[in-house]
Formats: sequence, structure tokens, C-alpha cells
Amino acid sequence: MLQNGRYAEYEGDPGAIGIKQASVWAAVSGKISDYAIFTKCRLASLVVFSSGIGYLIASSGATDWHKFAWLLLGGFLVTAASDGFNQIIERDLDKLMTRTANRPLPQRRMSLTEAYLVAFILGISGIVILWTFMNPLCGFLSGITLLTYVFGYTPMKPLSSWAVFVGAFPGAMAPMLGYIAAGSGNGIGFYAWLLFAIQFIWQFPHFWAIAWVADEDYRKAGFHLLPSGGGRDKRSASLIFFYTFFLVPLGLLPWFFGMTGLISGALILCCSLAFLYQAYRLYKDCSVKAARQLMFGSFFYLPIVQLAVLFGK
Repeated sequence: MLQNGRYAEYEGDPGAIGIKQASVWAAVSGKISDYAIFTKCRLASLVVFSSGIGYLIASSGATDWHKFAWLLLGGFLVTAASDGFNQIIERDLDKLMTRTANRPLPQRRMSLTEAYLVAFILGISGIVILWTFMNPLCGFLSGITLLTYVFGYTPMKPLSSWAVFVGAFPGAMAPMLGYIAAGSGNGIGFYAWLLFAIQFIWQFPHFWAIAWVADEDYRKAGFHLLPSGGGRDKRSASLIFFYTFFLVPLGLLPWFFGMTGLISGALILCCSLAFLYQAYRLYKDCSVKAARQLMFGSFFYLPIVQLAVLFGK
């Protein structure tokens, strides 16, 4: 029996107490799940992976793992905040799409005030961590990344397919920020730009493959994110193939400029050609099946390339 007679009705009834405990745990786990959806934890983790790889590539000598941990935390918080603000802005559109209708804001499992509060706290905390424990340049660029994603890419999505181009800039910042975090913050450097360029171009076949698979769902909310006005047509497929083709020479630049070794360069070339073949299949078939294969291929391509650069440096 609890003090002051609270919950006295459960005294001597273990079953009732167990039910209450289960109810409390269900509420807590549900809230945790909603926060994970609100911050897109899986996507944020992929972004943080790229940032961590950039840091390890730039590290010379012994790696400062304490600093590395702060980088991952700060990067995760900024990315989570960006995704949270994205859902705040698109909350009414999310109701219209099957893939997003169950998010906490459309389902009113989270209030708008709570959403703003969580997103602001995450964003400010992440920027402060990167500014303080990395360097001011890293913190400044992370803030620019958040603002570009929230006030550039997000509101542009219902207006134009050029939103993908705008969104590719903040989307490619993760490895650059990781590289900058390992330095003194005096400048960005050529290798940081090279990592940025690879991830920047990769995003076009990656996101357009997703847009091809989810095109019907996107159109419910008024999003037309494929590069061609005709949607799933040959022009969209040809542009996807073109950007994927460009990854072949771009992926060889780390080897060409001595950033990584010959074996890593060969591995990157093989991955780029395999990725290009998937893009060719989409151009040939213009099918959802081929787009889905390209989408899953993109999930493997980028981490393999980044790890090849890391282990071959």
C-alpha cells in the first residue's frame, strides 16, 4: 500500500498492480516511440555515421574518442531537430500520405507546443555541443545546415522538384562537418569538399529512387519530387542514370588525389559500376521494382564508399 492511501485499492491484488505497471510502461514506451518517429532516429543515425566517418578520415595519429563521442551526439541532436521541424511544418500534409499518417503530430499524440519545445532544445543543444567541443566553424555550419533544411528544403517540397537540389546541400554536410571537427576549424580543406561532393551527388539517385517508389503517396500531399514533370517516365529515369554515372569518376577522386589507396579505389569503382547498373535497369524498365532495387542499392553504396576511403587512407 502506498503512502497516504494512494492506490490502496491495489493492496493485496498483485494482478491489479501488474496491470497498472504495464499501463505505465506502455505509456512510457509509446512516448519514446513517438520521439523516435518525430526525430527520425534511423535517418539521423545514418547521417551521424557519415559524420563519424569524416572525423575518422581526418584524424591523424591517435583518435580522440572523447571528442568523437561529442561529435556523434551533437550531430545526432542537430539532425533530429531538423527532422522534427520538418514534421512540424508538414504536419497537415503528413495526414494525407499513408507512409506518414501515423506520425505523432497528425495523430495528435504530441501537441504542437511539445513538438516545438523538443525540436528547439535538440537543435540548440546540438549546435552548442559542436561549437564548444569541436570548434566554432563546425557549430556555425551545423546551424546553417539546420536552417537550410528547415527554411529552404522543407517549404519548397510542395512547390518544385528543385527542392531535392536545395535539400542536397544540408544532406551532404555530415562528412564535411566530421572532417572539420577533427581539425582546428581554421578552414574546410579540399578533402572535406571531396567528401561533401560524393554525398551531394549520391543524394540525387538515392532520393529520386525513393520518390519513384513513393510517387503515388507523395502526390496525395501535392509533392512532385521526381525530376521530370511526367513523374515516372524516361526523362526522370535518364536524369537518375546521369547523376549515378557521374558518381563513377567522382568516386575515383579520393584515389586520384592520394586520399586513399589503389585497393580502396578499385572497390569504390566496383560499387559505383554496380550502382550504375541498377540505375540502367531503372532507365530500361521504368518500373517500381527497379527503383526499389536502386533505392536499397543506395543504402549500401555510400557507407561502403566512405568505409573504403577510411580504411584505405
